[in-house]
Amino acid sequence: MKRNAFFSLLLGASALTYNAQAEGNIKFTEYDLPNGLHVILHEDHSTPIVAVSVMYHVGSKNEDPQRTGFAHFFEHLLFEGSEYIGRGEYMKMVQSNGGQLNANTSQDRTFYYEVLPSNQLELAMWMESERMLHAKIDMTGVETQRKVVKEEKKQRYDNTPYGQLLNVVYENDFKVHPYRWSPIGKEQYIDQAKLDEFMNFYKTFYVPNNAALVIGGDLDIEQTKAFVEKYFGDIPRGTKAIPRPTEVEPVQTAEKRVEFYDNVQLPAVVVAYHVPKLGTTDWYALQLLTQMLSQGKSSRFQKEIVEKQQKGLAVGAFMIPNEDPGVAFMYGITNAGVKPEELEKSMLAEVEKVKSGTLSDEEYTKLMNQAENDFVSQNQRVLGVVENLATSYTFLGNTNLVNTELERYTKLTKEDLKRAANKYFTKENRLVVYYLPKSEQKKG
Repeated sequence: MKRNAFFSLLLGASALTYNAQAEGNIKFTEYDLPNGLHVILHEDHSTPIVAVSVMYHVGSKNEDPQRTGFAHFFEHLLFEGSEYIGRGEYMKMVQSNGGQLNANTSQDRTFYYEVLPSNQLELAMWMESERMLHAKIDMTGVETQRKVVKEEKKQRYDNTPYGQLLNVVYENDFKVHPYRWSPIGKEQYIDQAKLDEFMNFYKTFYVPNNAALVIGGDLDIEQTKAFVEKYFGDIPRGTKAIPRPTEVEPVQTAEKRVEFYDNVQLPAVVVAYHVPKLGTTDWYALQLLTQMLSQGKSSRFQKEIVEKQQKGLAVGAFMIPNEDPGVAFMYGITNAGVKPEELEKSMLAEVEKVKSGTLSDEEYTKLMNQAENDFVSQNQRVLGVVENLATSYTFLGNTNLVNTELERYTKLTKEDLKRAANKYFTKENRLVVYYLPKSEQKKG
């Protein structure tokens, strides 16, 4: 077997074999460089793999309302190359060395990573330092990525059934806070933007003092520190003020109802509630409540709405871990012949049961077991550990949450869950969206 093919298989299998500090806490070393770059290093020799990542504290909420989509656009643009990496060579260089790479953007941050055989650690660090210091931002790259982003928008949002669902919720649930637009943004703003605007965005946000460099896996801490200094130590600190949104979404005082028409066959119903930010006690309580409603075949939505009443073809509930106060989503796609009003009634009935009923000891134990299983599963891959370390630091300033966050769930009592449900799952605090087939839209 060829060496690169072997390592590709090994990377794919690492989810099964990686065992991050199975006998204790995940150990890590963290410190700041003089230029403001926060460094987190995690050593584990379970597999000969390393994950190198940079999390930039910039997402769609940091954008100018007249230039939405910039953060997501940069997720693509910063793969164009650098002063010393040829255009389009990022992926080829990593893959030819048996690795994987990717990036993703949320409303709050942008995350780049490479997973490689551990003997290629220095290569990945050099490539990320090039992205931070010497990114190639010119009209050729801008025009190329404009086409890529437009095509992605068509495929993932415009031409995908229910692809506009999250956009519709955020646009209607937020009127003041910049969560009111989604990371994909408006394509016309990317078309209108000039090269100097892209350069300004890069020099503002993609700087060491707005980033966390997190590296984990089969490494030596002292050697890696030397590589950090070699590749990142002389990158200049950013000199521009980093914009942070200060807008606070007003408390919602009345139910909102919206109809949205799209190319779908069956209506969908979304019920969304404003919730507190990630890290608060109530956020964890609400996370467990949405889990109770929708996670697994024995969840309340599944058993009652799909199996017993047969009103929903698919149902679910989830929380998005936002840095600022966000939204809890509950959704359902109607079964054939079922009106959205019927599905909404059934969904809200289950929510009311959570608020007024009693959570059994068996169901409470199941919730805690699910929370523990999810927590452990996230740290079974080196990349999962690295991303959790980066998120804990960037969002909450507490890197050790990678070890202690589970306690925030297990400390919650049944009474805490009921209290949170009654506080947030109210009519005044909810948005109801009917996501309807265009064929039902009235003409004129």
